[in-house]
Amino acid sequence: MSATVVGAAAATVLALTWITTGFWAFVFVGVAMLVGAVAGRVADGRLDLRALADAFRGGRSSS
Repeated sequence: MSATVVGAAAATVLALTWITTGFWAFVFVGVAMLVGAVAGRVADGRLDLRALADAFRGGRSSS
C-alpha cells in the first residue's frame, strides 16, 4: 500500500470518529493511531528510541 492510501484511510477513520462520537473521541483515536505507528516503527527497526531520547536530551548522534 502506498503512503497516500494509508493517509487517506487514516483521515477517513478520524473524520468518521469525529462525526459520530465527537471531538474528544477523535483526539483519543488520533493519539492511539500515533502510538500504534510509533510501535510499528520500533518493531520494524526503523525507529531507535534511544537515539530519539538522546536527541531530545541534547545528546550527540553517532551519525
